[in-house]
Amino acid sequence: MQLQTISLSDLTAIQEKQIPLIQKNNNTRTMQKILIVAVTMMISLASIAQKEIVWFDIGLKTQYGATGMYNSAIADSDEVDYIISKGYGLGGKLGINFGFNGLAIDFMASTGTQEFDNVMDNENANPKVDYKSLDLYLLFRNARNLGYFEIGPKFSFVRDVEFTDELGATADVKDDFNSNYISGVIGFGANVMGTDGAFSGILGLRFEYGFTDAVSDAGAETSAPIYNPAVFTEGLKSTNPIFAGVVFELNWGVGAFAVAKCGGRPKFIMF
Repeated sequence: MQLQTISLSDLTAIQEKQIPLIQKNNNTRTMQKILIVAVTMMISLASIAQKEIVWFDIGLKTQYGATGMYNSAIADSDEVDYIISKGYGLGGKLGINFGFNGLAIDFMASTGTQEFDNVMDNENANPKVDYKSLDLYLLFRNARNLGYFEIGPKFSFVRDVEFTDELGATADVKDDFNSNYISGVIGFGANVMGTDGAFSGILGLRFEYGFTDAVSDAGAETSAPIYNPAVFTEGLKSTNPIFAGVVFELNWGVGAFAVAKCGGRPKFIMF
């Protein structure tokens, strides 16, 4: 058997012929990978070709709980004590939502009471203040995992204030209170009905504290809200409306604005 001898120059020539074949194979694999990635991206884009950018819901709301007008001078007084009083609110809601976050705009007609225990007079009735307001809530809301957290301001517009003294006589004292005040609100809760966004029932807790004085300059001169000068012997203090209670809402999804990824115009889609 005769062996064929290959020179170095012949070996080099063979390698030079093979290199383009290797490069061609590598280029083919690279093109295949690019094609796979492109197809995958096209499928992904097709699946999200229409993206929801904002969705809306409306609802009916009610809340019930402890209400009052906190004044540190009354709390520290030996003349009177606070009695836990009750109040409620009825209204509606508009939700403007971006994914899990959104703005909850609540409109509520609220009624509150602050009753006082006149510890110096156990024979007569307890004096109290009854007040009504229209309330506008502007709350940031985060809702996920069938629960929610909300925080923001409440703007109250006082409609009526009435004072009942120890003898049961009532008087209109609206002028003794400012026509509006601002409160801070924080709340949280969970879905108890519905999970698809089209309809839901939500039960939660809400806490409110007035940041501005509810008593007007005229009311300060008459010792509102208790109308007993002996309580304010160490000076006037701010009167801050408070609420702590349960809130329940029924929500209906209205629809969403969606925009096409290819640059089409946004359109409203009903739920």
